[in-house]
Amino acid sequence: MGSALGAALAQAGHRVVAASGVSDASIRWAAERLGVVPVRPEDVVAAAELILLTVPDDVLPDLVNGLAATGVELRGKLLVHTSGAYGLSVLEPASRMGALPFALHPVMTFTGRDDDLNRITGCSFGVTAPDQLRPIAEALVIEMGGEPVWIADSDRALYHAALAGAANHMVTLIAESSELLRRIGVDHPGRMLGPLLGAALDNVLRLGIAGLTGPVVRGDAGTVRKHVDALILAAPEAADAYVALARLTADRALAAGLLKPEEAERLLDALGGNIWT
Repeated sequence: MGSALGAALAQAGHRVVAASGVSDASIRWAAERLGVVPVRPEDVVAAAELILLTVPDDVLPDLVNGLAATGVELRGKLLVHTSGAYGLSVLEPASRMGALPFALHPVMTFTGRDDDLNRITGCSFGVTAPDQLRPIAEALVIEMGGEPVWIADSDRALYHAALAGAANHMVTLIAESSELLRRIGVDHPGRMLGPLLGAALDNVLRLGIAGLTGPVVRGDAGTVRKHVDALILAAPEAADAYVALARLTADRALAAGLLKPEEAERLLDALGGNIWT
C-alpha cells in the first residue's frame, strides 16, 4: 500500500524524498515505484514534510512510540496512518511532539501487483482528522484520485469491521456491512464497497486463497478483537457471523501455509477459543 500511495502522490506533483521498508518486497517496490533506496524510519521523518505510516495494524502503536522516542523533529509535520481500525489516538505520542495527525484508509485491497496504483483511482478513503486538518486530508485523497468519506474517530473500529467483513472473508452479508456504514453516516455505502468487492472477487477468482488480504492472514489479532468488540455493541446479530467467518478464514490460511501457527494461536485467542484439533 505504501508504495502505491507514494506513487499516486508523486503523480499528483508531490516529491517522494525517502522510504523505509523491511521485507524484500518493500525494498523492491520502493526502488521500482518510488525511485528511492529505503532508509531508517527516523531518517524518513527527518527528510519529509508528509509521512505515511503504512504498516500492519498491530505494528502501528510500537512504530509511533519508537519514532517519538528517537527525538526526531516532528513539529509541524503531517503524520498519516492508513489503518482502517485505528483513529487518532494511536498517533498521540507523536502529536504531543507537534506532529499533525490524521488517518487515510483506502477502501481497496492491495496485492503488490502492478495494478495496485490503478485501483486507487475512484476508490473511497475513510478519513479521520482534527477539524483544522480535514481540508488537507481530503485534498490529499482527491489528488490521488480517490473519494474522501468522513469517519468519526470513535467509529473507526466499526467502520473497519464493516469493510473487512465484506472484503476479507468474501462470503459475507453485504447488506449488514452497508447498514453498519449507514449508521455512522456514510451516505452511499454501495459506492464505498463496490470497488473493494470487485477487486477482492477478482483476486479470489484468479489466485484462490493466495489472493487473501486483511487482518486475519496478517495475524493482526488486536484488530480482529477490536472488530468483535465493536460489533457486539453496535450489531450483535452480525458479531457471530464475523467470528465464524474469521475462524474459517484463519483455518484455510493456516492450511495453505499463509499463516504461521503462532499467529493462528493469537487469532484464536482473540476469537474466543481453539477450533483445531
